[in-house]
Amino acid sequence: MSAAGRSSGIGAGSMLAAARLDHPGARCRRGIGDAVGVEYVSRVPRPPLDGLIDDLYYLEGAPPYARLTLPPSPAALLIVNLGSPFLIRAGTDIETAEYADGCVVTTPTRALEFGYPLRTRSVGVHFKPWGLAPFLPMPAAELCDRPVTVEQVWGRPAIAELRDRLATADGPHEMLTLLEEELTRRLCETAGLGLVSHTSSVIAATSGAVAIDDLSVAAGVSSTHLAQRFKELIGVTPKRLARNYRFATTVLSINPAGPIDWADLASGAGYFDQAHFGHEFREFTGLTPTRYVEVRRRFLREHPGHALDGWPLPAD
Repeated sequence: MSAAGRSSGIGAGSMLAAARLDHPGARCRRGIGDAVGVEYVSRVPRPPLDGLIDDLYYLEGAPPYARLTLPPSPAALLIVNLGSPFLIRAGTDIETAEYADGCVVTTPTRALEFGYPLRTRSVGVHFKPWGLAPFLPMPAAELCDRPVTVEQVWGRPAIAELRDRLATADGPHEMLTLLEEELTRRLCETAGLGLVSHTSSVIAATSGAVAIDDLSVAAGVSSTHLAQRFKELIGVTPKRLARNYRFATTVLSINPAGPIDWADLASGAGYFDQAHFGHEFREFTGLTPTRYVEVRRRFLREHPGHALDGWPLPAD
């Protein structure tokens, strides 16, 4: 399995999308799942969308599990659903909701549980943390940990027409072209985007290991102003985005097939100690680190080489 198929296509996140590309100049990658049968096609959009989006993707097939948990990632997501409705539960205190036309998810602070039909078919967008803002009619903070349907963001006539065009397109590559054209048409100027994208890029480059106060000083704005802009355009503060990056980077460095030195891993990722690391793990996934590895090993054992292995966890 190439790196192209190593992430979920259903909410993995921006840094994970980058891992799916075999090299920086890759324009299109295809991944096929195991005997369960999942096709995943991913491609980087052309400028100017490439400054906002990590990849556009097409996903079709039978998910390896009826329910998948997606830990919080440093990214936003848009899914245009072309199959049967799927379910999302955003936290134990929120009821499961059905999404027929698709969903829009800003940078989350809690794990999302996706419930899938026997077969699923969709196209979607893995945005950079700031990349969804130019396509939203409301502040991103209003959607934080509250996934909404695409209809609630773009309106029923627009999403109905787009779904019809996608459903009759001649294959995944034409579908991704149609989606890219729709996004280009909807692209709007967004106040403060330069500040937020630059600062977020610094956070990403350090995998979240950066002094947040230094970011506002370097940007020449107050920490309050920077936090407000982040919440407007990303949905979370710089500090929270840094936590997401640090956790995602750490988790992606784990090889579940081999021995793991948890103390060394926690120290290398900049956590205060192993207890701090364990607390973050439970908050992000609902699992202890050792239980997380057990779940990952289950995935590897039951579906070796699957296109969705790497970030989503079996929730069954």
